[in-house]
This record gives sequence, C-alpha cells and structure tokens, in this order.
Amino acid sequence: MKTRITELLGIEYPIVQGGMMWVGTAELASAVSNAGGLGIVTALNQPTPEALMQEIARCREMTSKPFGVNVTILPSISPPPYEEYVQAIIESGVKIVETAGRNPQPFMAAFKAAGIKVIHKCTSVRHALKAEAIGCDAVSVDGFECAGHPGEDDVTNLVLIPAVAAKLTVPILASGGIANGYQMAAAFALGAEGINMGTRFVATQEAPVHDNIKQAMVDADERQTTLIFRTLNNTVRVFKNKVADEVLAIEARDGDTDFADIQPLVAGSRGRKKVLEDGDIDGGVWTAGMVIGLINDIPTCDVLLQRIVAEAREAATIRLSALLS
Repeated sequence: MKTRITELLGIEYPIVQGGMMWVGTAELASAVSNAGGLGIVTALNQPTPEALMQEIARCREMTSKPFGVNVTILPSISPPPYEEYVQAIIESGVKIVETAGRNPQPFMAAFKAAGIKVIHKCTSVRHALKAEAIGCDAVSVDGFECAGHPGEDDVTNLVLIPAVAAKLTVPILASGGIANGYQMAAAFALGAEGINMGTRFVATQEAPVHDNIKQAMVDADERQTTLIFRTLNNTVRVFKNKVADEVLAIEARDGDTDFADIQPLVAGSRGRKKVLEDGDIDGGVWTAGMVIGLINDIPTCDVLLQRIVAEAREAATIRLSALLS
C-alpha cells in the first residue's frame, strides 16, 4: 500500500500504533514495526530521559524497521523535563515523533534541525491547521470515539476527517474508533491516508497488559466506555467500571468538582499496577475507546495488520464496487 504516509514514514502499510501510557513499550512498538506498520514508544512511560534512551535502544535491537516516539505535553503542577526528553530522542537518532496534548511549537526547531518527522494529534480543525502552520509533517485526527482525551468539541470522525482534509495540505491519519480494514477504507474515502490505532493494539498478544484486561475488551460492546473529567474541561474516555462510576458520582455533585476528591481514584500508578499489571478490571481507571465493540480476538500484531490490509482491499474492490459500476 502506498500513500503519502507510507512514503513519509518509510513503512509498508499506513498503520500507526499511537503512543499509549504504560502500553507503548519497546515490545509492542517493535512488533508493530516488524509487521509493516509504525510502532511508537511512549516517552513518558520512562521515569527519566536516560531510561528513555535505553528503551529506544531496546526497541532498535528488536526491529530494523522505522519506529517513532510519542511525547505528550500536558499541563501539570510539576511537569516532567520535556526538553530533556526531547534531547534524549534526538541523541538516540529517532527520526519520527508523535506529539500530543499542548502545542509542540517550542520543540519544533530542535526536531527539524535533527531531521525528525513530526506527527501531531489533533481533535479539531483549528488545531490541525495550527499544527500544519508550525511545520508538522502530518496530523493524526482524533475523533470523539477515541480513548483518552477526545477534546471538548465532541465531533466524530465521520465529520472531523473530511472537515480537516478540506483545509489541510499535509497528510492525515485517522485516529479513534478504528479496528479493522473496512474502517480503514472508509477513512481513506473521507480523506485520510493512514490510520492510527491505540485501543485495538492493547488487545494484541504483544501488548504489555494483563490478559484479564484484554479479555474484558473482547467481551465488551461499544457502550462500555464513559467520559470522566467533563466538569474539569479535561474530558477523558475510559472503560466503564466501578471506579469510573465513582468518579462520575463525584462529578455529579452540586458545585464545582474538587479534583482532590477524585485524585486517589484516578492516580496513574493505581491504574498501572492494579489494572494493567494485576488484571483487576475494577482496580482503577483505564482508557479505552468505543472501538472495543469491534474487538473480537487477541491476535499478534502481524496477524492483525495482515487482516486489516486484506479487509481494506476487500472493501475497496468488492464492497464499493457498486459505486464504480
């Protein structure tokens, strides 16, 4: 498959594994890259920039194919040393970076000087236009269906992708709500030139996630997610479990939400240990997209990518044939 995305990133298939907290490890990223897509190592999974350099080196030992690194820039009382993480990426020789969260402009000069291709995740047309204006090489368009932060505009990809495609010149990755090749073909019809998947890659054999969580995703339907932090204007889509319900109950109280009441429930360390490592589905909050309703198995990354490509070709040649007759 050949698109501007495959040419930009030097990959066989226009399928990208998005950066995911606690999940975007060298094991998963290398598996995706070896399967012909683009794997992404999540920078802030690592406690220090030095540890990130070691993780990048581990990934390079597992694959000779291109892979990238995700840097998510979020507001924080005590932010991580983003500049040092960026420098670690540059010194490690990585040539593809996925940025998310806040505007990556402060780091663009350093990325460009190092010959790094930058993909920025956007949840609106205006953010995509800004990303193109500051020099990003591609944008990943996150619709309302996505896991994690869908923004505050609540626009689904059926509308958002063509709205972005109508105004941008850089290539677009469709992100959020995608699990199969039929959706990939639909995204191409809407103006995308590749897809970015997060939730679907969690339910693969190589993902560093407890089998209980993967099976919960297989068993769930498309209604099994919910939105928390809406009262804080920092919406997050998570798997609908007991802890998420507790958070929603707190947010439903009269008056402004006090984050201090929520913080013990949503602590990242709790979700990582109790959920992803120990397999307790109700142990904490964990992000999942509406696409869990389309996840029916736990394949290897190679099997998954081959299936997606075959389905996309079937959609283009058979399912859409009536349009050409």
